[in-house]
Amino acid sequence: MTSNNLLASFASVNPVFAMLHLKGEGTAAKLEIAKREIEILWAGGVDAVIVENYYGSVDEVVLVCDYLRSSAPEVVFGINVLNDDWRAFELANEYGARFLQLDSVAGHLELAEDAEFAARLAEERAASDAFVLGGVRFKYQPVLSGRSLEEDLLLGAARADAIVVTGEGTGKVTPLSKTNEFRRIVGADYPLVVGAGVTVENCAEQLEEANAVIVGSYLKDTYQDTGDVDEAHVREFVGAIRALSAPGNSDASVRSGASVASGASA
Repeated sequence: MTSNNLLASFASVNPVFAMLHLKGEGTAAKLEIAKREIEILWAGGVDAVIVENYYGSVDEVVLVCDYLRSSAPEVVFGINVLNDDWRAFELANEYGARFLQLDSVAGHLELAEDAEFAARLAEERAASDAFVLGGVRFKYQPVLSGRSLEEDLLLGAARADAIVVTGEGTGKVTPLSKTNEFRRIVGADYPLVVGAGVTVENCAEQLEEANAVIVGSYLKDTYQDTGDVDEAHVREFVGAIRALSAPGNSDASVRSGASVASGASA
């Protein structure tokens, strides 16, 4: 898929993608917690939830996707199957996910493996209607390509519909210098997503050069990934993001990175 526009598929200037970590003791509990968290997140105004096997299994991702399709069709969602990119494509296609997240699309493999990966990724994208959010120099991912950041990032931009930029770990603030460097390399119109460490307090500066945000820990009652999604935190966070592009905010066009209409896709 090369012609669709990720940003234009959302009404918000700065879409908020909320992580669904699938916590809980046992499959039944995880599914019930996921249902409750989906309800809170969607009622709180997020643009999409990302179903991820962070604490759960791939089978539990499937159960949540079944629930979303059968009982909550209004909820926009994405999928991230950790350590199995091709399964993520399979599930995204089967369940009609708006997008899927791949933790790394360039830089994490040695050159011979990278060539195979790039060919398979191109095949999967061509056969899918789902957008791809791809990481480059992503948290916890190795750097094995031997290429420069600029080379890997431009390859990554060609392999995905948006690039996700993070700092060193889950919940840790993404360095502004890193996001600024990514923006310089990919250009003004390519979608960038800040994938970690965005808060109510720092969202304005975090989105000065980015277009969207992935958030998980900050929406929990403890502000940690081990916590429970908290309704007040969700509403406060979404409200802060929406305020950045509210009428009368003179910085809105800057903080949205590039305009929704001009967001490029690979």
